[in-house]
Amino acid sequence: MATIRVILALASTNKWQLQQLDVSNAFLYGDLSEKVYMTIPQGLRGHGSSQVCKLKKSLYGLKQASRKWYEKLSDLLISCGYKQSHADHSLFIKHNGDEFTALLIYVDDIVLTGNSAAEMAQIKYVLHSNFRVKGLGALKYFLGLEINHSVDGIYVSQRKYCLELLTDSGMLGCKPCSTPMDSSLRLRQDDLSDLLDDPLSYRRLVGRLIYLTTTRPDIVFATQQLSQFMAHPTKSHLCAVRRVLRYLKGYPSKGLQFKRDTPIHLIGFIDADWATCADTRRSITGYCFFLGNSLVSWKTKKQNTVSRSSSEAEYRALATSTCELQWLTYLLNDLKICCSKPAALYCDNQSALYIASNSVFYERTKHLEIDCHLVREKAQAGLMRLLPVPSSYQLANMFTKALPPHLFKSNVSKLELIDIYTPPA
Repeated sequence: MATIRVILALASTNKWQLQQLDVSNAFLYGDLSEKVYMTIPQGLRGHGSSQVCKLKKSLYGLKQASRKWYEKLSDLLISCGYKQSHADHSLFIKHNGDEFTALLIYVDDIVLTGNSAAEMAQIKYVLHSNFRVKGLGALKYFLGLEINHSVDGIYVSQRKYCLELLTDSGMLGCKPCSTPMDSSLRLRQDDLSDLLDDPLSYRRLVGRLIYLTTTRPDIVFATQQLSQFMAHPTKSHLCAVRRVLRYLKGYPSKGLQFKRDTPIHLIGFIDADWATCADTRRSITGYCFFLGNSLVSWKTKKQNTVSRSSSEAEYRALATSTCELQWLTYLLNDLKICCSKPAALYCDNQSALYIASNSVFYERTKHLEIDCHLVREKAQAGLMRLLPVPSSYQLANMFTKALPPHLFKSNVSKLELIDIYTPPA
């Protein structure tokens, strides 16, 4: 794919006009058919009780503003020949032979990329003709993400965001640690330590950590564990958050590298930690997907139901990752990218692999029949190949459990997480 070149910030106007209409004796805004009422603005005088305000241009914060804005922008792009991706509705794509152009939209910010300079100039002209548009040049900073370009590829990090988090939490001068979570720690809801006097500070910290996981898969498991205690956080939970911050202090600039010469081949690693939740005894699902050598998707999530065996927990994780693989395949198809060979899913549980290839395990599979059919049908359709992998080489281990320092460093080194701000040893 071509390097992302331009980011356009669409500055929505905050100007609005009033038109006096004899409709009712109250002020209303938005669509007249909905009659959403507002109080009279302070200082507005000289209007009778039978006059109302008709909104001519949308304002931020109005109920229908975001929907109307997206509707107008998407209609404009579709009229210019762009197609909306079914895998991601915020992605618009246009193909013309070998030429390719894509727009990725977040509210009123747009990332524009492609290999046709003429088409990119044309769509910028169309956007500028219909909206107030400001071109910011090559993509360097977007929604807290820092993008660096080199001859080898693209490097994405959240260094500034991470340093601001450490500064705001007062942890910028702390002593760093080697892992984000103690491997012997088991957090639970009914902790014996005291509740926090200010739970909002805990919630803010965890919320900011969740956004940091956009480029930091090494703290995903710790953040998932900490986010379970938002309602009633205790001092021990806060200590665990501070350990994550201490880990970030040692590696604030780590980010993901996307190489230009990587092969187009999807590879996934799936794991589950059986009954790991001390409160509910539910298992943890973890997976990560690589496009060639570049990490493109990862997740840690508690399973919705209690699994009766480790095989069941692993198979549920396999079904979840299969759905993610299907979504990635749809996205690559929308981008007209063909993989060189079927995707490979690596699982370290032999029983789960046997269930996927054997439809006769009635006693062990009748209570998870839907998951069995899903994985088996996708495997038979050629979407993926299910392959065994030793637990020592299972990269998804770090997404399901807290690892000791040596194993954690070994796994992180294989995720293409690098720090371009630190000179090589």
